[in-house]
Amino acid sequence: MKNIFQQGDLKTYSRNVTANDIAAFESGTVHSVYSTFALARDAEWSGRLFVLDMKEEDEEGIGTQISIRHKGMAVTGEVITFEARFEEITANREIITSFKAFAGGRLIAEGLQGQKILKKEKIDSLFSAVEKKD
Repeated sequence: MKNIFQQGDLKTYSRNVTANDIAAFESGTVHSVYSTFALARDAEWSGRLFVLDMKEEDEEGIGTQISIRHKGMAVTGEVITFEARFEEITANREIITSFKAFAGGRLIAEGLQGQKILKKEKIDSLFSAVEKKD
């Protein structure tokens, strides 16, 4: 793993809210706004932008945590911009980032997310152990 970031370094990521991002379940649409689960996916991606620059060829990131405080809404067609902030690398190689998500200049969410960088072989063995139990 390349330790190339310092606390406070920023990455940004923007995307348009689509119909696939609204709050809908098997029972139907709950609200026609940007869902918390779509927000979680995009928040994880914003933190992964650091991981992509840090991991070596034989390594990969794996999600470890995410917390979200959903503060406002965004509608289909709005642009969501994530500002991810590098917080730390823990002793066990977990990259912790914080994020804020904005729509039209409004803060709609904030939180933390983590991803651990492991050797690809290690990840494969972890997945294989779970698959053998099934």
